[in-house]
Amino acid sequence: MPLNRDIITNADAQPEVVRAKQRFGIVGNAPALNAAVRRAVMVAPIDLSVLITGESGTGKEFFPQIIHANSARKHAKYIAVNCGAIPEGTIDSELFGHEKGAFTGAVASRKGYFEEADGGTIFLDEVAELPLPTQARLLRVLESGEFMKVGSSTVQKTNIRVVAATNVDLPRAIAEGKFREDLYYRISTVQISVPPLRERGNDIMLLARRFLSAFSEKYMTPEVTFDDSARITMLRYRWPGNVRQLKNVVEQVALFEAGHTVNAETLAQYLPSGSAEYTPARPGGEHSYEREREMLFNMIFNLRNRIDELTARLDETPLTDAVEVAQPATSPSSPMPHLPAPLLRDLKPIEPAPGTDERAAIVEALQRADGRRKAAAEALGISERTLYRKIREYGIE
Repeated sequence: MPLNRDIITNADAQPEVVRAKQRFGIVGNAPALNAAVRRAVMVAPIDLSVLITGESGTGKEFFPQIIHANSARKHAKYIAVNCGAIPEGTIDSELFGHEKGAFTGAVASRKGYFEEADGGTIFLDEVAELPLPTQARLLRVLESGEFMKVGSSTVQKTNIRVVAATNVDLPRAIAEGKFREDLYYRISTVQISVPPLRERGNDIMLLARRFLSAFSEKYMTPEVTFDDSARITMLRYRWPGNVRQLKNVVEQVALFEAGHTVNAETLAQYLPSGSAEYTPARPGGEHSYEREREMLFNMIFNLRNRIDELTARLDETPLTDAVEVAQPATSPSSPMPHLPAPLLRDLKPIEPAPGTDERAAIVEALQRADGRRKAAAEALGISERTLYRKIREYGIE
């Protein structure tokens, strides 16, 4: 698999960083990004708990995968758990399992993630969303490797590595009584900070080009290009949603501006308005459904123009060119299967004699082909679509 130039061109990136970025498709050369990847690679062989911090949409989910893949546990299970997506009433059962009859609906005993991932790595995303009682259970697992299933009095052991991630300011959450201080120190033995997109400089354009290429291929549309004003806007914009937001914006641009060069004014239509902190100044601060409707009409109009252009090209394309694409190959000496050999001998290409008008040539070709328009078009050296158009123009019945 060839190395991606967007991933590896930074001369400061060390070989292990390059390999990790290549393996997991991490695009970018920002020093802060390379430092985060390097830290993940370095801590991977050491069996310590790791806390990954960063804003939403920065790609924190790649780092526990890097850690697991470069650790001694790489052949064991890797389980990712979104703590914010599990209801508070079932989170203990999901993480630690339950016994039959432990609660209404518990018709059988069930293993939790910590038991399933024994010997491997568990990634707790959005760890700050865990309720306080569950935090206490997690602390016990981290300190002693022990846990109990819901509804059980039997202590079980597990050998597991915990990597956690959050976009929450945990020291502030501790001060507000929403997160246990002892758990914070236990999960943050090593911290990795993932930089926000706005601090990654030209990585923004590297990612935008990667996304544009991917979406153009996905939707089978011509690629979009950004002019200098659009590039400046993208580099100055703060991207509060980070890489996730950039991907969303580029997808819209790839769909609605296919084949065009996008400038700053056009790009501004796809950026959210109403936040002076994040959004560059531009006219029309409020969301406009009229503008959205105009964009859709423009897209339909552009598609219709392209269809008309393709139709015109087909009208002028000789059938001999089309046959190479649309029909299976036959040997040059073999007759066409849908016409008898005698008729084929008669249907040699017709060259209108000097002074013979086009209408007469078409009539002659139709007569020699016994009215078969496709055969007549072949004899005339034009497409069947063009022949139909000429028949209508000359009023030939």
